Amino acid sequence: MDFPAFWKGVQQSVPLLADVRLEIVWQYRDLLFDGAWMTLKITLIAVIVGTIIGLIGGMSRLAHAAHGPWRLPLKYLVRWPVTLYVTFFRGTPLFVQIMLVHFALMPALVHVDNGLLISGELARTLKQEYGAFLSGLVALTLNAGAYITEIFRAGIQSIHRGQTEAARSLGMNYWQTMIHVILPQAFRRMLPPLGNEAIMLLKDSSLVSAIGLAEMAYAARTVAGAYSRYWEPYIVISLIYLAMTMLMAAGVARLEKRFQQSGGV
Repeated sequence: MDFPAFWKGVQQSVPLLADVRLEIVWQYRDLLFDGAWMTLKITLIAVIVGTIIGLIGGMSRLAHAAHGPWRLPLKYLVRWPVTLYVTFFRGTPLFVQIMLVHFALMPALVHVDNGLLISGELARTLKQEYGAFLSGLVALTLNAGAYITEIFRAGIQSIHRGQTEAARSLGMNYWQTMIHVILPQAFRRMLPPLGNEAIMLLKDSSLVSAIGLAEMAYAARTVAGAYSRYWEPYIVISLIYLAMTMLMAAGVARLEKRFQQSGGV
């Protein structure tokens, strides 16, 4: 497709578009497509892993024992650490979290000489080829996990206490009650806020461009820097983000309607 010739014809037909230079964005279409794929990929992984963290964190925040040997361990080793984690990641800017993860946490965990998790040549390879991706993914996942923890906590608490008491009377322990009784009922109520969190994460993923990850915001900044034109690249990625969020919202609405008709998961 000869897009420059096509766009020139559009400009001749619509004089108001004479100063709009979309052809400069078209020259970087491969970078934009790769950036869009990177945005979707990092968002999808962060939402999936963040949901797992949120599920465990939500149940951990509600775990308690009125008496017995587990009362203090649950309070100080389970509920309090999870509460501190949620408080920090919900109470600080995502941009700051990305910087902390990229420049402080990841170098401590993955380092050529003395990485706490990975060292040696593998650490060098990961840092050179996937450093920004791993840092952005870890930051987005931890941030999503904190918000989803509260979503699960609120969803679980919205279920009548009689459901828990009935399950306990049948001999189920805490985790069995959650998995087989409470969560299937609560998931239908948690679906809208989970969808909203996924949409917010998709948009907030643009912040990882600050550490050099080649996603859509990075692509737009590249085009803007090459031509000193800002309207065209940022309007284009805005429309792409809008299309992604609308598709995601439509998918969540369809799932919500389906679960409402079936009465649960």
